[in-house]
Amino acid sequence: FGSTRYWDRFFRQRGRRPFEWYGAFPELCPVLHKYVRPRDKVLVVGCGNSELSEQMYDTGMCEDIVNIDISDAVIRQMRERSGSRRPKMSYLVMDMLQMDFPDAGFQVVLDKGTLDAILTDEEEATLAKVDKMFAEISRVLQIGGRYLCVSLAQAHVLKKAVDYFSQEGWVVRIHQVAGSGDKQQFVLPVFVYVMTKFRKIPGSAPQILEICSEEQDKPMRVESAERLVAAVKDRQHYALLCSQLSKTPCGEQVSLDLCDRASGKPRYTLHVVDSPLVRPSRDSHFAIFIIPQGRETEWLFGTEEGRRQLAASAGFGRLVTVALHREHCYEGMASIQAELSGKVMELAPPGLPARQQVPFLSVGGDIGVRTVQHRDTSPMSGEYVVEDVKGDGICYFRRLIFLSNRNVVQSEARLLAHTPLPGQRKRRKEKKKPSPAELPATIDKSYLCCEHHKAMVAGLCLLGDPDPLPGALLAVLVVGLGGGSLPLFIHDYFSKARVAVVEIDPSMLEVATRWFGFSQGDRMQVHVSDGLDYVARLAAEDPAQYDAIMFDVDSKDFTVGMSCPPPAFVEKPFLQKVKTILKPEGVFVLNLVCRDARLKESVLATLREVFPLLYARRIEGEVNEILFCQPSPEQQRDPTELEARARALEGALRQPGRPWDSSYVLADMLQAVKIL
Repeated sequence: FGSTRYWDRFFRQRGRRPFEWYGAFPELCPVLHKYVRPRDKVLVVGCGNSELSEQMYDTGMCEDIVNIDISDAVIRQMRERSGSRRPKMSYLVMDMLQMDFPDAGFQVVLDKGTLDAILTDEEEATLAKVDKMFAEISRVLQIGGRYLCVSLAQAHVLKKAVDYFSQEGWVVRIHQVAGSGDKQQFVLPVFVYVMTKFRKIPGSAPQILEICSEEQDKPMRVESAERLVAAVKDRQHYALLCSQLSKTPCGEQVSLDLCDRASGKPRYTLHVVDSPLVRPSRDSHFAIFIIPQGRETEWLFGTEEGRRQLAASAGFGRLVTVALHREHCYEGMASIQAELSGKVMELAPPGLPARQQVPFLSVGGDIGVRTVQHRDTSPMSGEYVVEDVKGDGICYFRRLIFLSNRNVVQSEARLLAHTPLPGQRKRRKEKKKPSPAELPATIDKSYLCCEHHKAMVAGLCLLGDPDPLPGALLAVLVVGLGGGSLPLFIHDYFSKARVAVVEIDPSMLEVATRWFGFSQGDRMQVHVSDGLDYVARLAAEDPAQYDAIMFDVDSKDFTVGMSCPPPAFVEKPFLQKVKTILKPEGVFVLNLVCRDARLKESVLATLREVFPLLYARRIEGEVNEILFCQPSPEQQRDPTELEARARALEGALRQPGRPWDSSYVLADMLQAVKIL
């Protein structure tokens, strides 16, 4: 591309047909209008036989235009083509690496694809040539002048340009050019680098680096050249994705975040789901589904299989689900539709009829309710929030979310409908802040939201005759407090049970007490300690003291394919300590969340080495698997007996005057138990 001979031959063979690198004038015009004024003197380097200069002249954008190119053949063509119709525009044979113009003679230098043609690699000779090009452009531009470079923005090209001019003290701004639809020659988007010349200030002046998307008028400031290159790469990846989605159905679900322009934080998370079994009619090609706030973690919306089922039941060939983020405010369905309409159409499937209206769907037609009640940071668990969300129907739920794993509900409790007494609302308004003791009154302590907690409670039927069990003297150890719903339920429904809870994070005890109705007493004690240390100490001092031990503790190490429990809790030496503090007829219940198949097999093998009797209950629609471990194989019961015992336990727990949710069928919790 740097050879005069190559371009002479190229333009002779092409003839008079214009060759437009990276789109034509209509696509570039909105950006050029911002930076080219009618009175500017413009230099076009590497003009080729593009019509760009002619169209700028003919539309009145600018007339004083000098075009240069190293190809004598193309310059002769362009002089003939322009003739005398554009008297103020000229064409010259000239090498832009060694131009004959005086210093500071131009307000604008325009380059359409020339930099890309020269900077084909990062060899030393190539980079030296580019440095000469940039130095010459800098020389002929006035202070305040603009170098406008139209480019595909390959990473090495963009980085070279940004590094060079930002170090010279110039303001660097990158514009993404709006695509030209079906006529677009390139899948990748076209960019215009706008480098504005300023006098170089001695010392380390701050770099001014900005990017503008095609739909944005106001530029967004970025902090470094690396971040600017990354922002361009994001837009390139998105363009490739849209191109692929417009041509073929996607076999795998595609996800992407649309970020808030001001903060840079994700505002919407989109999943594109194609249903190959759906034969779309004219009106069922494409739809958008807005997930109500707070429900994005539910199986139907938060898992691939759930979204696949949702898309199939909705009956659309392609469904885009949209999750709303808690850091942002949303006025309603109409405002979300207005905000997203243009962007989601870029994800439309192949074969979508022209001017087809795309429906926006949701559950009940609204966007749900989410109220963040409390936000804080724990030294151990990181940033977390306590929020109230509206569930399916009229129920509201309170949730604890660790923002390091924001798609997982750490703890959940149902809220009771509360009707204030006459005058109570007014008195509460007079208080500056409700006391922590008032808040837990809204928690429904009788309700277990998590399916795995119901299964863990059902596992207590392994301890003996279910009928007297709720009133038996039981000693239960729970490792992992969370919001406290599991130990609270055991405490309230097993009237003589003594529950010890071990929680490593003191912040969680405060959260459970203030926001989830948890409280300590004679039969409920919390020990703020590392569960590993606590169990080891008990094993040395007081063996065989617990009827049931329950582990419901999350891992903070996201590099391991097991999010519950931490790997150290299922190592053989520690499991032997657990067995030591468990009574011979007791049960050890473990909530296992493991996506790594090999690691899971290893964990199960280790458990079998320590506990000869092992039952497993997979929670439908979730990764959770509840393991019931007992020290003696003589305690084994067949699945039918387990179901009967769980049903009997449920009957014993349903006492007059004590609330019991009709959805609890403990027998179902042990219905699909496997003996490993």
